[in-house]
Amino acid sequence: MATVAFLGLGVMGYPMAGFLANAGHSVRVYNRTASRARQWLDSYPGEAFATPAETASGAELVFACVGNDNDLREVVTGEQGAFAGMQAGSLFVDHTTASADVARELAAIGAERGIGFLDAPVSGGQTGAENGALTIMVGGEQADYERALPFLQCYARATNLLGPVGSGQLCKMVNQVCIAGIVQGLAEGLHFARAAGLDAEQVVEVISKGAAQSWQMENRYKTMLAGEYEHGFAVDWMRKDLGIVLDEAKRNGALLPVTALVDQFYSEVQALGGGRWDTSSLFARLMHVRPFEDKTD
Repeated sequence: MATVAFLGLGVMGYPMAGFLANAGHSVRVYNRTASRARQWLDSYPGEAFATPAETASGAELVFACVGNDNDLREVVTGEQGAFAGMQAGSLFVDHTTASADVARELAAIGAERGIGFLDAPVSGGQTGAENGALTIMVGGEQADYERALPFLQCYARATNLLGPVGSGQLCKMVNQVCIAGIVQGLAEGLHFARAAGLDAEQVVEVISKGAAQSWQMENRYKTMLAGEYEHGFAVDWMRKDLGIVLDEAKRNGALLPVTALVDQFYSEVQALGGGRWDTSSLFARLMHVRPFEDKTD
């Protein structure tokens, strides 16, 4: 068992830190809103601290799951950031979905201090975090990955080392590109089914057994048809991620016309007041632009 730190107890970090505690590790936690850390302590054994530096002090591994590049820099390299409390030989594992550039930047700073660094964004959403069934995409050194793996397996169903630091973030960008296109396709399919007067649920029952099947179809079509969008990753966060993707594409020359279009569609969902709706709310946009009643009711 090890002493570990976890920075960021949002909808993802909260259960992830809990799995580490339940596995028997000594867990030190930090959250910008201190009441959230106190709430975590009501559910799990551990200690809460006032700053990332205090939290990281004495920890063999420090994990983080925060909002964006700037949040990450603040908790890692700020005056009271984690690196100020970490010792040479320790390892920082970042689960934030951020840019590959910030991963490389922080890894270089850590290397100067003898601190290892892995960028390890996750996929699976809140449900995956709560069920310990995340997929983790990792960039970094093989030795650091092997050191972190037993801890990652506390809340992951699959982990892969993709290459040097930054590779995990680049893989997560691919993940978001694929999700954006799939959700838009599903939204259009359901919208078409309603326009055609078909029973959309019956349609999905048939096509989900064939090549059209996807996780999104299996897990989101019913809530989409019901107009319920409180079941996962928020539109605001998806737009943040797609912004990172599109910035990276400008640098590497990738052509992402569908991704850019879906990003625009999500901006329209935000304008409808759906910034906190989940990403399946692309269907709500279509129903707002051209509403069709379910003719099978």
